[in-house]
Amino acid sequence: MSPIFVRSLPFGLYIALLVLEGLLPDWAPGFDVRWLYPVKAGLVVLALAVLWRHYAELRTWGLPLRHVLLSVAVGFVVLVLWINLDAGWMLIGKPGEGYNPTGEAGRIDWMLVAFRIAGAALVVPVMEELFWRSFILRWVQQPDFMNLHPARIGIKTLLIASALFAVEHLQWLAGLIAGLAYGWLYIRTRNLWAPIVAHAVTNGALGAYVVATGHWSFW
Repeated sequence: MSPIFVRSLPFGLYIALLVLEGLLPDWAPGFDVRWLYPVKAGLVVLALAVLWRHYAELRTWGLPLRHVLLSVAVGFVVLVLWINLDAGWMLIGKPGEGYNPTGEAGRIDWMLVAFRIAGAALVVPVMEELFWRSFILRWVQQPDFMNLHPARIGIKTLLIASALFAVEHLQWLAGLIAGLAYGWLYIRTRNLWAPIVAHAVTNGALGAYVVATGHWSFW
């Protein structure tokens, strides 16, 4: 299979379902769109599982302890910046209600929370790092990206790919910094598992923060 296809399919599937999520309130007013998230995450997991043999960069762990600790630290730094970089000029459009797992009585549906955090911390990092760092970051540097070693990625390429990553997010500035941080980790460690770990730490800790504070707009 095409290396572009196998790295783009899970991400494209996720985006398509995200679009569907926005259309469902009009198409099916009685459907609780919050339950589309576990479906979305489950389909992405299925796509990743079917295509896993094509991800040579993920077949072995190969991440030494010092790089694991560095990745965790970067993940927490991105988290701190993310929850503080939410001023109006740092956003693309207006923030919505976000993914609010509370019911009419104001009680949290912990099943929804579990699905959301599991998807954000375990599924999204793998899907997005395969697309944004393994594919886009290397492809911007060299169209024949499979033959490009991460250490050869230049600063200009990192900036361009991170800017594209930023456009995907409501918080464009936070997204830009996250893209730079995860991309730098990939270049520094030469291992895609490093940005995956950092991304997972950011998303997982953000989930804990959102549930603890009720700032659902970050979701």
